[in-house]
Amino acid sequence: MTQLSTQRGNILVHGLVTIIRQNRDYLSEIDGAIGDGDHGINMAKGFTLCGDKLHDSQSLAQAFDTLSDALMEGIGGSMGPLYGSLFMGMANSIRDKSSLTAGEFAAMLRAGLLELQDISEARVGDKCLMDTLIPAVEAAERTAAMGYLSMLAAIRQAAVIGRDSTRDLVAKIGRASRLGERSRGVLDAGAVSCCLLLTQMAVFVEEALDTTTA
Repeated sequence: MTQLSTQRGNILVHGLVTIIRQNRDYLSEIDGAIGDGDHGINMAKGFTLCGDKLHDSQSLAQAFDTLSDALMEGIGGSMGPLYGSLFMGMANSIRDKSSLTAGEFAAMLRAGLLELQDISEARVGDKCLMDTLIPAVEAAERTAAMGYLSMLAAIRQAAVIGRDSTRDLVAKIGRASRLGERSRGVLDAGAVSCCLLLTQMAVFVEEALDTTTA
């Protein structure tokens, strides 16, 4: 059974930092259509702060801890607590594990979602990051028994479909909800950033599996 090592988790999290920094302007541009236009700026600030604090000896749980702390400290508004809670839940679920099966990876994603849901009642259809995250977690759980490669492909597909679904939704939460029907027709910035993170994580894991023993 192929497993993912949780050692040197800083490498995975560095990838998340990079993908957000690379898409800073894109995320703010999307957010500017129906929001404050600062999603990319704030996300890049928090993730950059994390990148400055990562070090080589961190396990995946420790690297997620660093990311969670940086996001809660470095991002204003709601996104810091939301993403911070997500990664905190993921960290707590794998703290005692040296490697992860596909099923344990899916359970890690579910733990992150549950931690996030402790502070948010947002659901699929609200035009937010949940439109990406919830379908991706459910896809991981449905396909974990098929092994990592099938599961990772399912996560990426569900994340993209979820992200794209927000274009036709009317915002029900946050600042954009005040726009009513005028919020329809553009992607939600949180759904986009969540898709970027999940996709980058899946790409890293797929590449990392090449160095593990089956």
